[in-house]
Amino acid sequence: MNATSHHRSQLTSAALVGAPVLLGVYGVVRLLDGRHGPGPGWITGHAFLLAGLLLFAPVFLGLHRLAARRSRIGAGLALGTSLVGLAASLGQVSIDLYVGSHAVDLADQDRMFGQIQSHPGVLPVFYSLCPLFFYLGLLALLVIAAIGRARTVSVWSPVLVLVGTVLMGASLDLMPVGAVLFLVAFTLPVRGTRPAAVSAPAAV
Repeated sequence: MNATSHHRSQLTSAALVGAPVLLGVYGVVRLLDGRHGPGPGWITGHAFLLAGLLLFAPVFLGLHRLAARRSRIGAGLALGTSLVGLAASLGQVSIDLYVGSHAVDLADQDRMFGQIQSHPGVLPVFYSLCPLFFYLGLLALLVIAAIGRARTVSVWSPVLVLVGTVLMGASLDLMPVGAVLFLVAFTLPVRGTRPAAVSAPAAV
């Protein structure tokens, strides 16, 4: 393994742990804040969320390298889907941070969100449609990497991610639970013999 591959492997391994942990921290901060309105809690929580989402870029790339061993075309499509969803999610969090840092109270926050979301395309691109591609792409990458006799990801990983996604979609209050499921999914051993999925994207 050359230095570049080693560095890439270390980054992926750290991201596979760090991304869900930061999502969980956001969920905990959100629960502790309680107001769900502008202020230090909103800004702090969304800063953790933004950092967690950024770490999903190396997660997706690492999973793509694993999935590409099974299907290059399928892995490429899944990666593209996940990155589109990631970009949309980052846009959404950026909007939320802007509003949360500029609004003076909940009423002003609602007014600002309404003003921004009234622009054509903002709702589907950043809130209702495109962010779903994040989870669809992630699930597709995990499924491709988990199928077949030469799988490189545990067969339970996509199941856990699906359950976590459904829980977080049902209520943001369940974000910490979903984040734990993501963390377990990303670190499950393959066939009970390999160290963990996080170490698998090492050399390509």
